[in-house]
Amino acid sequence: MKKENLRMQQPEMDRRQFHSRLGWLGVAASGAIAAAGNLLYLKPAVDYGPPTRIRVGRPEEYKEGLKEIYENERIVVVCEKDGFAAISVKCTHLGCTVRTSDSGFECPCHGSQFDNDGFVTGGPAPAPLNWYQISLTPNGELEVDKSVVVPSGTYFKV
Repeated sequence: MKKENLRMQQPEMDRRQFHSRLGWLGVAASGAIAAAGNLLYLKPAVDYGPPTRIRVGRPEEYKEGLKEIYENERIVVVCEKDGFAAISVKCTHLGCTVRTSDSGFECPCHGSQFDNDGFVTGGPAPAPLNWYQISLTPNGELEVDKSVVVPSGTYFKV
């Protein structure tokens, strides 16, 4: 009589019930994985790249005739009596980073040479260096917008 009471309290699970429950557990797990995958699909996996607007400091931090190089952003900010200019240091030949020199800029990869305004003076570069738009932010900092190319010789007056 005691054995019957034990069976009533804890019924044994036969092989069929075990496999049935295991199967339903697999269906539930695969459904959860599929739902998670669908939710992740809704969020785009896009790299927007580096920012195109770069803050380069306050105008009073620059001295006239100074070329301030920003290597990570691949620009040089020039301070002249006419104002400020931002010139790309990406060679128009194959995209190497050019160096500043006494005569302007020079490309270490293939020998292209540019004057102080970025115009080609020698080598295989097909076009002058790009000039970018400079503006003043509301807090008084200079900001270079690399998405806006301006004509060579365009200076921003403060």
